[in-house]
Amino acid sequence: MGIIIKQSFTNTVVILLAFSIGAVNTLWFYPHFLQEDYYGLVTFLLSSSNLLMPLVAFGVQYTLIKFYTSYSDRVAQDKFLITMLILPLFVAVPFGFIGNLFYETLSDWLSIKNPIVKEYTYVIYLIAVATAYFEVFYAWSKVQLQSVFGNLLKEVYPRLVVFILLIGFSLELFSKSSFIYLLTLGYFLRLLLMMSYAFYLRKPVFRWAVPSNLMEVFRYSFYIILAGSAGTILLDIDKFMLPQHEAIAITAYYSVAIYIGSVVEMPGRAMAQIVNPLTALAINEKKWTKIAELYKQTSINLMLISGLLFVLINVNIRQLYVFMESTLDTDNYTLGIPIVLMISLSKLYHMILGNNGAIISNSKYYRVLLPYGVLMALSVYFLNSYLIPEMGMNGAALSTFIVVFVFNTIKLGYVKQTFGFSPFSKKSIQLFVLLILFYTGFVFWEFSFHPIVNIICKSAIVTILYLILVYVFVISKDLNGYLKSFYKKLVA
Repeated sequence: MGIIIKQSFTNTVVILLAFSIGAVNTLWFYPHFLQEDYYGLVTFLLSSSNLLMPLVAFGVQYTLIKFYTSYSDRVAQDKFLITMLILPLFVAVPFGFIGNLFYETLSDWLSIKNPIVKEYTYVIYLIAVATAYFEVFYAWSKVQLQSVFGNLLKEVYPRLVVFILLIGFSLELFSKSSFIYLLTLGYFLRLLLMMSYAFYLRKPVFRWAVPSNLMEVFRYSFYIILAGSAGTILLDIDKFMLPQHEAIAITAYYSVAIYIGSVVEMPGRAMAQIVNPLTALAINEKKWTKIAELYKQTSINLMLISGLLFVLINVNIRQLYVFMESTLDTDNYTLGIPIVLMISLSKLYHMILGNNGAIISNSKYYRVLLPYGVLMALSVYFLNSYLIPEMGMNGAALSTFIVVFVFNTIKLGYVKQTFGFSPFSKKSIQLFVLLILFYTGFVFWEFSFHPIVNIICKSAIVTILYLILVYVFVISKDLNGYLKSFYKKLVA
């Protein structure tokens, strides 16, 4: 677990920095500098590109991680890597041709409710292509067990670009249209940086031959497209569908709530960068005891950290919105409070499953993920189609919560039945009870201070009490070890 802990910690710091910059963008700069319509437009364009990206990438980022360690010699690895670079072109090029051919029809359809979308429809495709190849080169670096720089580009870079561009816009250095074009350019610059780093780690050797197991590789890519992007589809399809039923400004309010609720998955995103390739390696080497141990460790550690974030977010959310709206000429953002609860709860449940998805996707049973992913996407689409017209953005969040709960429970049962693994233990139950007590005990309790002071005081009390109880009950041996080590260094 040494490399996991080391790189997961570094990745956590990177993602914490990213979320901090993102918080400034989402809670302050976007609402203040851009009108709600343009904030909603940017959110719609980025979410739509995220939906298209998995198809453009053709699942290559997952295929690369699964198969790379199965090749024993460098020549076979080189053939495989070059194939992975070429494969997305078979989707990206036809998509671009078809999109150009039917551009007017597509842009008219996307802008029926909100005409502001029409002018920028092509941006969706450009960002999708840039993001797809970024993910391919990121996977290239992850199989070399180097995930930190790629994680920095994935998490911090886009938020930092937005931060800089919003400042530039506030200083009237460019227009709103230029903001969108410069943001698109920023995604292509990120791609070039990631490609350069990936080639630095492992210089490509252009061998014009295909891997011996090309059909197996191709079949896996086809199966994993929807399955591997289920999480993206779940969150981004909401932001894609909301403007079809509501004013695009509603997407801005929804995005703020989604962003806050998604903080809960921050530790999982950090850990996954290194845990996924190690899970693939363990499966390729058939080290099932190690996989079972990794399953339990990732589950309890993510439940511990993400659980604390869940409590801190939801016991402070009202005060956060009070502070935010005190600086804005609107009280519409407060409507996102129930959305934050539903999204953060769904994220927490997903984190509790640890590396569940990596076990399935890197095993010989990966084919089950295709019907799983398709059913998941269809379920959230049809639930959104019914609940958004009835409940607005609350309906979008509810559909996400229902789908995450149902389908993650199915995945949990499938891994248990197929591999005999369970991520849970008695410590999981103790921690679950602890989280309920902290949430119910602090959610209705407020100081009569300024909202920011209120948040700081309550967060400090919750965190200190939580860590003390977690340490006393020895919920996680990893955490106890780090706390002891930290204490020794503190008193030394």
